[in-house]
Amino acid sequence: MSPRELKRTITDPAALDALAHPVRLDLLSYLMSHGAATASECARAVDDNPSNCSYHLRVLARHGLVEPVESPDGRERPWQATVTGLHLDLESDDPSVVASGTAMLEASLQLDHQLAREHVRHRDRIEGAWRDVDAHARYGLRVSPAELRSIVERIDAIVRPYIAATRDDDPDDADIAHLSVVAFPRPAFRDDPT
Repeated sequence: MSPRELKRTITDPAALDALAHPVRLDLLSYLMSHGAATASECARAVDDNPSNCSYHLRVLARHGLVEPVESPDGRERPWQATVTGLHLDLESDDPSVVASGTAMLEASLQLDHQLAREHVRHRDRIEGAWRDVDAHARYGLRVSPAELRSIVERIDAIVRPYIAATRDDDPDDADIAHLSVVAFPRPAFRDDPT
């Protein structure tokens, strides 16, 4: 398995701070799902300008999250993600890792919600089968911490073979889709919220 097929645990506060920026998160997500792309291609995908995307790609590269790749014609400068997923260590003994990881997680959730709202606003523009497969599902589970961890790990195992950057057996009608999983305890919902 190549390093690009692995999730990377980020423990460097500076890397986490770099990822706590919505454009950088969106750029990394685009490169993980699309594959190599130039700053101009990235700019069109994340609705930004090429010079700003180029700057943000260099910031991500300083932290080993993206890297430049050879261009077929030698003139363009494409970038590729070096990972297909991230894991945060929010239980670190280092408060700066926890603070930076929390900021990155908040930025990621904000981006997920922004993308979902944009999808809902423009859903009527989606044609055919793609309109019928979007989903918004919420579940109130009664689980132990170990069971919730197991559920999340099993979802990851199901999804991982479909990651766009590493999938090479996709059907002809395949396209990029966004999937976000959020799982957390709800202490206020307990029978005894102590």
